Amino acid sequence: MADSSETRVARATKPVSEALLNEKWDRAISSMIIKSSLGLSFGVVFSVLLFKRRAWPAWVGLGFGAGRAWEESDASFRRGDSPVRDALRR
Repeated sequence: MADSSETRVARATKPVSEALLNEKWDRAISSMIIKSSLGLSFGVVFSVLLFKRRAWPAWVGLGFGAGRAWEESDASFRRGDSPVRDALRR
């Protein structure tokens, strides 16, 4: 219980810019892992069902997922100091 209160204090003392950058990096890495995995899994399914178990659909799916995550992360970092929203556009 004491550990959780200490981490809360440590997070509150970080500068806002550092906390924002850490949040963006966390979101970028998790997005890259999730979207790459989804792309790879769709590629494997299409490879088994349509392309006689060839490897290239899996690699293409992996590339599409990673590319999409890269572009979203790049846009997030280019926006500057605006907070990250959970895919809500206003």
